[in-house]
Amino acid sequence: MSEIFELFPTPVMRIPAFLPPEDAIALAARLSLSASVANQRSPQLSHTRILRPGEDTALDAVVGQIGPHLQAFGQLLFGESLRWLVKEIWVNVLQHNGSQSLHNHANCFASGVLYLSPCDVSACTRFSRPLGGAEFVFRNTHAGMETGPFNADKWNAPLPAPGDLILFPSHLLHEVPVNLGAQRVTLAFNAIPDRLDAWGYAVGFEP
Repeated sequence: MSEIFELFPTPVMRIPAFLPPEDAIALAARLSLSASVANQRSPQLSHTRILRPGEDTALDAVVGQIGPHLQAFGQLLFGESLRWLVKEIWVNVLQHNGSQSLHNHANCFASGVLYLSPCDVSACTRFSRPLGGAEFVFRNTHAGMETGPFNADKWNAPLPAPGDLILFPSHLLHEVPVNLGAQRVTLAFNAIPDRLDAWGYAVGFEP
């Protein structure tokens, strides 16, 4: 019998009901009021300023709860249970007809999205293959082909509920398509390990 190996897969971790829905919705109501930074590409999208650890007691408690999941995710990335640090947090408020353009996150290794409000199926987080890379230049894309994990260009995360959490490598391209539903509120963050060691050549990171 033949075998298929999923060679060099990219991990994405989903933690349903990470927060009770009522706690997530309460955070959305409070934090969305501070989302006064306009997005450069979508007028229906706004953000809070970047929040650092120690600025908000309730957010610090959430970060503490994220810690074990982040450590488990980091072990998938680097093969070791390292100490992880959430270095920055911000809140996104996406109105009807708004979108988030394709992007990734610099100067970090793991990123996450905590969904604080209901999300319309049109505005699920969408991940994309790298633009370019070491793949075939040719494509086989037509109505009769079958899309699967080995040939898809994009992947939509499952429809989230308030309190759901998703973790992914920071280099992974992601976006939010046009939101056809009501206001969508998310808490996003970036994280780094305290150090990485490549056979004695070690580097340390600080938040």
